[in-house]
Amino acid sequence: MDSRFGPDRRATLSTPLALDGGATLPAIDIAYETYGTLSPARDNAILICHALTGDQHVASTHPRTGKPGWWSRMVGPGKPIDLNKHFVICSNVLGSCMGSSGPASIDPATGAPYAMRFPVLTIRDMVRAQGMLLDHLGIDRLRAVVGGSMGGMQALSWAATLPDRVEAVVVIASTARHSAQNIAFHEVGRQAIMADPNWRGGDYYADGSPPAAGLSVARMAAHITYLSEAGLTAKFGRKLQARADGQAGAKTFGFDADFQVESYLRHQGLAFTDRFDANSYLYITRALDYFDLAEEHGGVLANAFRATKARFCIVSFDTDWLYPTAESRNIVHALNAAGAPASFVELSSPFGHDAFLLDSPELDRIMRGFLEAGA
Repeated sequence: MDSRFGPDRRATLSTPLALDGGATLPAIDIAYETYGTLSPARDNAILICHALTGDQHVASTHPRTGKPGWWSRMVGPGKPIDLNKHFVICSNVLGSCMGSSGPASIDPATGAPYAMRFPVLTIRDMVRAQGMLLDHLGIDRLRAVVGGSMGGMQALSWAATLPDRVEAVVVIASTARHSAQNIAFHEVGRQAIMADPNWRGGDYYADGSPPAAGLSVARMAAHITYLSEAGLTAKFGRKLQARADGQAGAKTFGFDADFQVESYLRHQGLAFTDRFDANSYLYITRALDYFDLAEEHGGVLANAFRATKARFCIVSFDTDWLYPTAESRNIVHALNAAGAPASFVELSSPFGHDAFLLDSPELDRIMRGFLEAGA
């Protein structure tokens, strides 16, 4: 097997990367995984872009948690993204903490982690870095780029930034720009991290005492936006948490986790701190907040798609209030105005924004049909 392909790969790319913010990274590391077999013509590659807290382990066991890949239900032999037909690439985004360059990386100028001295990034910067990875892999053109949530933003940016390199684009539960509400929730999370005494301006790497409490609260606040009221009510309602002594749940008239939903959120927050870096959370949420594809193209979203020849599939979920269906319709209208071929569907699900990660036979059929139509 080509040493560039397979699990747990990392590429050091020495071509300087000029960033939207004006800084330049002289070299970058990109951690990635590949699945399946690249065809002799190198024309069956699909890039899967992950969401905010995702990583490159899309269909393989996560090395820190031991859990299956975050989209293993979608990617595999005979699955909607069929590894008998497609060669799949998934890379850790620039700024993250699973092997790609980010604030925890060593600054060659100082020999210490960058921390908050790492330059602020944009979604477009992440996409340019992915383009450099494809150059390293010898892949000129993608059969498709696929992403949900922040991954969908990357997919849209691929069509706008590197239009000649992608044939098809799948955007799931995403948006072409972050709203004021989205920015507001992220700011709550960032302030929770920065208010943690262990944050210390981001310089917490040396003693191994990260701002875990602040990151946990940030995750709790964000996690609420990934769910729906109907889903939370069906799963938890106002049910009380069973007590440690095995007794039935009862109000403590204190501030322990009386309600099951409180216990669930606390668990989600604490588990997150075991696998994610607080500074990376700051950087990636800021990149999301800066994302406005229309702004990047003269304020007209359709202009972002004038140069692409790709076909598009846009999918939303009816209970997603983080990136509601209206945001997907705005993308479709812009694609129509640009003359780009686009299909759109709103799926019904009680699970809110996270529905794209969960079992969804309808999404499976859409994904399989769209990808096979272009084969």
